[in-house]
Amino acid sequence: MNPTASARVASPGKYLTIVLGAEVYGITVLKVREIIRLQKITSVPQVPAYVKGVINLRGRVIPIVDLRVRFGLEAAASERNCIVVVEVAGADGRSGQMGLVVDRVEDVANLGAADLAPPPEFGGGVRIECVLAIAKLKGQVVTILDIDGVVASEVVLASAIAA
Repeated sequence: MNPTASARVASPGKYLTIVLGAEVYGITVLKVREIIRLQKITSVPQVPAYVKGVINLRGRVIPIVDLRVRFGLEAAASERNCIVVVEVAGADGRSGQMGLVVDRVEDVANLGAADLAPPPEFGGGVRIECVLAIAKLKGQVVTILDIDGVVASEVVLASAIAA
């Protein structure tokens, strides 16, 4: 087992469930700052395809990541798309806000210890650093995300834009 993965665990508590395609994911509500409608995103040159650009949110410029594209899904637009603004921590210990484009927000779920299981071991070469746990919720499987792991490289972009 990867030592860094074992140090990261999902704690019982409240999780915002989001939908990407047919899959449901959870983000700890402690990381969520707000949920806003999809708005005009200003593109930034020479960033990865999943970094859609930046928005001006009440005077703060925040980077926007399309989670569908980040997870290797095809980009899709619908009237239910929204931006989940999260607080992320960088490797340097500084934090910043980032927006995540998701298909839709589903619910806030209260997960207990019995609902959470560690992510499975997939074997050599499979990277799952962005997965904290697998949860069982209302008969379905929910992947609990380590949002800092999902957007780790983009935090550098956030710091650069904010400077």
